Amino acid sequence: MKKYLILSIISFVIIVNQHVVAQIQTREKTKIVRRTSLNYLLWLPADYKKDKSKTFPVMIFLHGSGERGENLDLVKKNGPPSFVENRPDFPFILISPQCPEGTWWVIEDLQAMLEKLLDKYRIDRSRIYLTGLSMGGFGTWSWACKYPDQFAAIAPVCGGGDAIFADELKNVPVWAFHGEVDPVVPVKRSVEMVETVNTNGGSAKMTVYPGVGHDSWINAYNDEELYKWLLSNKKSK
Repeated sequence: MKKYLILSIISFVIIVNQHVVAQIQTREKTKIVRRTSLNYLLWLPADYKKDKSKTFPVMIFLHGSGERGENLDLVKKNGPPSFVENRPDFPFILISPQCPEGTWWVIEDLQAMLEKLLDKYRIDRSRIYLTGLSMGGFGTWSWACKYPDQFAAIAPVCGGGDAIFADELKNVPVWAFHGEVDPVVPVKRSVEMVETVNTNGGSAKMTVYPGVGHDSWINAYNDEELYKWLLSNKKSK
């Protein structure tokens, strides 16, 4: 089952302006509304409607830079969205947002999207998994570093991040993937993140594919062990 959905996320920011008029200081408030929207693909497991008391694990997939835009079919080019329609046994609710053209993943927008969907669908909040490739790999590291208590496990593929924030992931299981000869995102970007997590007491592991370039996602997402590993991790409630 697949659905094409558009989610509008609204956030409010209050700015206080101060000025002095005739030696009398007044306070004024201006409300600024920031509206943003994210298109996303939603996949529900085959038995989602059979037992309405059951909750399901969720996988969030962040695509790479080449799939940005307004055409959701682009999101199905790589990773789990590319094969899930032929996998009726896929056990996850799969959420695959699309980044607008010319932009980067905005973590607060992604977080707002997830919070909306947590209220809308029967998601097991102890089994929220995050993965992504290339630009989505960077987004995976960034989102998890900012909200480390939210994810049961993450699997960034051919990405990287700011290692100074990686200590936030000391309690988050991490399995990173990268091609040894990646000419787009050097493998050291993943190595730096994994080493920093572990230096700070975490349990990150990494798979490096010998002789593989930037498209290491082919190997990673074709590995059934990845999905078994994700499901083996569960947050304590």
